[in-house]
Amino acid sequence: MEENPKPDISIVVPLYNEEESLPMLIERLIMVMASSPFKVNTILIDDGSTDRTREIITTLAKKNAAFFSLILSKNHGHQLAITAGMNYVNSSKGVMIIDGDLQDPPELIIPWYELLTEKNYDVIYGVRAMRDDEGGFKKITSNLFYKGLNWLTSEPIPLNSGDFCMMSTRIINLMNAMPERYRFVRGMRASMGFKQKAYPYDRQKRVAGETHYTFKKMSRLALDAIYGFSEVPYRIMIKFGIVLIGISTIYLLYSMIKALVFGTVVSGFLGLLSCIILIGGINLFGLGILGGYIVRNFFELKSRPLFIIDEYIKDQETIRPQYNRES
Repeated sequence: MEENPKPDISIVVPLYNEEESLPMLIERLIMVMASSPFKVNTILIDDGSTDRTREIITTLAKKNAAFFSLILSKNHGHQLAITAGMNYVNSSKGVMIIDGDLQDPPELIIPWYELLTEKNYDVIYGVRAMRDDEGGFKKITSNLFYKGLNWLTSEPIPLNSGDFCMMSTRIINLMNAMPERYRFVRGMRASMGFKQKAYPYDRQKRVAGETHYTFKKMSRLALDAIYGFSEVPYRIMIKFGIVLIGISTIYLLYSMIKALVFGTVVSGFLGLLSCIILIGGINLFGLGILGGYIVRNFFELKSRPLFIIDEYIKDQETIRPQYNRES
């Protein structure tokens, strides 16, 4: 008989400065794992926290073999922390991804598992039917974010969905095989195809602390999604260029006809200067878009590790990767 059978489902939880919410999170996860009719383990990823998050999950993993703590060498960002967790999964059926703030209920693991195993869905993702976590302004901007993203990207991203989901093992294996650095997990998930299901749920307020997804981080995530899944930006610039060429050609013909036929020269130094500044600004904007694609390719070609592990605790044993140079 196998001594340590694989779990059916692994719960992947990226954490960054979640010291305040961790006790409640751990309590809920223990209850979920105990009540599940299938075998579950949890992978807690510390993404370079500056509070006691690392200490708490390390102590927990040493005491409870159902928890696996994964400590990153620095703050790599939410999407790469999720990626690190998925790379260390060894479950037989699939993975549930959930944030550490308890805005998304881990108790959905049971109905989602049934959809995964009995209905043969490869992806079940949460769709926020009700959102107690944010005010009116945030709801409006979030809605605009997703609609704008769907207009710009080639892969449709479900509205009001995040990284909270359950994915089958084959989806996880496919995602782990993707080497891209600028990751947008929900977009990668949507691009897979297969059988996917939206699951409405009520999203709650954070149990403690403040959100770590600032406007700056959301903007960066949006850019990663656009550059990773869209050709629209540079196509827009091409169309802008064609329009400007057309306007310039018409204006040139107008000036020539007026000079040759009527003997007058079109005046308007200020108008000409404004046109030059406008065209220069559009050129710089277009170069910035092109530069975004080039810079991302530059870093992708370096093929550096997506994340670096400081240490991890599995089956209550601490392992520190040595990263020895291969001979």
